[in-house]
Amino acid sequence: MNVQRVLHTIDGISTWVGKAAAWLIMLLMIVVCVEVIKRYLLNAPTAFIFDITNMLYGTLFMLCGAYTLAQNAHVRGDFLYSSMKPRTQAALDLVLYLVFFIPGIAALVYAGADYAGDSWRIAEHSNVTSNGPPVYHFKTVIPIAGALVMLQGFAEILRSIVCLKTGEWPSRLHDVAEIDVIEEQLAHSEYVDEESRKIAIEGAHKIDEVARQRGMGGDLQK
Repeated sequence: MNVQRVLHTIDGISTWVGKAAAWLIMLLMIVVCVEVIKRYLLNAPTAFIFDITNMLYGTLFMLCGAYTLAQNAHVRGDFLYSSMKPRTQAALDLVLYLVFFIPGIAALVYAGADYAGDSWRIAEHSNVTSNGPPVYHFKTVIPIAGALVMLQGFAEILRSIVCLKTGEWPSRLHDVAEIDVIEEQLAHSEYVDEESRKIAIEGAHKIDEVARQRGMGGDLQK
């Protein structure tokens, strides 16, 4: 397997898990809607609804971390990074991943596994309400999510090494983004002529590129 295939394989794993976890949004919405009906129309609120919504949202949040990293979509609070050359960006990323990311995520996996293990041993239930639901399965998500983020982190480290050697960021596995939705809407619009459509799409691409603040040719699949 070449390096690009390894990167896309890891990106694919993170993307699949993230998209699968995204369906929890639908379940969360259904649970909340049912609870609203029970609480305000039937006057029969569910005692442990807070625990259920907390676990659903927490699972969604944790399992989408690796996917967000794979799409280079985590928030960056920088003023200099976007103006750096790719090799400088890669060197900075590599140092930060090795010094902060790897130890931090390794500690999360280790502590999370111990935390989940204790929860399973005592068959832990929520103490927010009496007769609360079990939480050991929820706490198991912590080390699993950490391991997925760690796997994607290794891919990011490999990307940095490749960029240091070649001077260019390797491509990422492409996924649907807001810019794709804009192009689709403009393509099917009956009220926009071809010239205006091209100008609008070019403008949207420029805005998207500036928003990402990362001069990567690798955000599109080659």
